[in-house]
Amino acid sequence: MSEQPLQTLESIVLHNFKCFGHQKINLGKLTLLSGLNGMGKSSVIQSLLLLRQSFQQGLITQGLAVNGDLVRLGTAQDVFFESAEDDTISIGLKLHSKNSVDEWSYQYNSSTDVLDIEAAPDGLNSILVGASDTYFNNDIIFSNLFTDEFQYLQAERIGPRTSFGTSDYLVRQHRQLGPSGEYAIHYLSLFGNELIPNEKLHHEQSSTLTLRNEVEAWLSEISPGTRINISGNPDIDLVSLRFSFVNDGVVGNAFRATNVGFGLTYTLPILVAVLSAKPNSLLLIENPEAHLHPRGQALMGQFLAYAAAAGVQIVVESHSDHVLNGIRLAVHDGKIDPADVQLNYFERRMIEGQTRHTISTPTIDQDGLIDQWPDGFFDEFDKSLERLMTPRS
Repeated sequence: MSEQPLQTLESIVLHNFKCFGHQKINLGKLTLLSGLNGMGKSSVIQSLLLLRQSFQQGLITQGLAVNGDLVRLGTAQDVFFESAEDDTISIGLKLHSKNSVDEWSYQYNSSTDVLDIEAAPDGLNSILVGASDTYFNNDIIFSNLFTDEFQYLQAERIGPRTSFGTSDYLVRQHRQLGPSGEYAIHYLSLFGNELIPNEKLHHEQSSTLTLRNEVEAWLSEISPGTRINISGNPDIDLVSLRFSFVNDGVVGNAFRATNVGFGLTYTLPILVAVLSAKPNSLLLIENPEAHLHPRGQALMGQFLAYAAAAGVQIVVESHSDHVLNGIRLAVHDGKIDPADVQLNYFERRMIEGQTRHTISTPTIDQDGLIDQWPDGFFDEFDKSLERLMTPRS
């Protein structure tokens, strides 16, 4: 399986899924999901997690596993679109290598509150996955969504701790960091001396291409001179993390992560995920700006753009105009082609007397300028400034 080239996603098609009656969501090398709270951004990410989770549990040809390690959505009723005109829920994926959409359809049974398989995607063959027969064609089975070349980091990542857990199964065998980034420190302890797979992400201040040195170099963009100190206690399956800082060429004392603040610990899993990702891998990242100052948020936007330009497919959900501006700066500086950036702005509108969730797609030009600014699209600074400049009555 590992010898096959990874396939990347071009779009998602949702039918009767959560807040969407029917919606197509285009994806790029770097996709930014934005919008007010409750507009459907997380639902898009959850649709991908739901497919992966159902696949991993061997249930995808029987029904959808709405609760699991990646996502917990409650009941089938919680997932089914409340204004649905039929009883079918489906999630479709289109790969860049194909002209058609592979769609999984399930029937919602309100009396039993389950989602049962209605039809496997057309033309798919049954292959053995784990202990069950699962329908996948050769393209889909090697899409980045269903392989180990995948990471999901949720908004609520693990904060500073005196120690962090380990997982031989997830980290050693599947190289996963965990949805909360809870195994990022264990990952670094095991693979920190390996070379990063993508030399295009080499930081000029890193002395080598090892993952640990590259993480430290990029982390120093946020907090200058940062050094990472990891020690393990295999007897109790824990690893500890400390940070030290270089001042005038001298490395200071190592401080517990709990004494340094949230920003570094919260950012660390993102850096590890990106720098360890192979080209065509898929990363789903929620709120990368969390606990970062504005400069750090802008740098994060640039960093994600650099990674996407180097071939890593990234879907990021963010409320930060600084992250957006970091992406725009990367485009302006020629670090990423504007055609590789997909902006999706989620809104809720009244259409023909009904509330509909819709998506606007502003585009960025070569200069980093955006062609349209829908109301609410990262415009709060301008709105606040306009009010401040208006004389009081």
